[in-house]
Order: sequence, then C-alpha cells, then structure tokens
Amino acid sequence: MKTIQQLTLADVKRIAAAAEAEAVAKGWAVTIAICDAGGHPLWLQRMDGAPLMSTTIAPDKARTCVLTGKPSKVYEDMVNNGRYAALRLPVVPLEGGEPIIVDGTVIGAVGVSGVKAGEDAIVARAGVAAL
Repeated sequence: MKTIQQLTLADVKRIAAAAEAEAVAKGWAVTIAICDAGGHPLWLQRMDGAPLMSTTIAPDKARTCVLTGKPSKVYEDMVNNGRYAALRLPVVPLEGGEPIIVDGTVIGAVGVSGVKAGEDAIVARAGVAAL
C-alpha cells in the first residue's frame, strides 16, 4: 500500500497567498483556483478586476491538471499544433493550470485565469512553488 500526501488548508492558504503575491507584483487581476487530487475545489479567489468568466475557467484548468497529471499548456499546444481532436477531451486546453506533484503523485492543482495564458501560468507556478 502507498501513503499519499494530501493538501491541508494551511497548504492551500500558502499556495493561494504566493499566487496572489505574484499576481499583485505583476499588476494582474486573476482568479486563483486550487483543487485536491480528485479535482474537488479547495479554494477559489477572484481578485478585484478579474474577468467574471475567469471564475469558471480557473477551476477547469486545475481539474485538467489532476485528470491528466500534466500542465494544461500541454493540451493548448496540442490544439495549436493541429490536433483538434484534443478539443473533445474532458479538459480545458488553455495554459494556466499546473499540477501539484509530491513523490510522483498528483495531490492537487492550481488553475489561474484572467490575463494572457502564459501570465496565468506564471501565477500558478508561483503558487505551486510555495509548497
């Protein structure tokens, strides 16, 4: 049997604070979503001025990562390179989702939406790095 780490509320708050600090430092208004290993929401935060639609997209980016174990950019790249069949997958093919991997196991993910996709990813990675 394998022991798997879980995100605690303290972990989630630390991840969210780091992601928010990165967004504030860059002057970006985003929504930050964090989910557990099952894709269930643990945190959703829409910063002042973030687009309303970002509250739907950020959690979907996070879920994409836990379903696949990969950053959501992988699927954006697939579509951009002509693999349009990837649009039929139950994922969001937009950069900005990053998995949280501990000891080779995905234990959650961070999804960010609100600015350019690459900028969303910068904020998400800052959150993951805080763990």
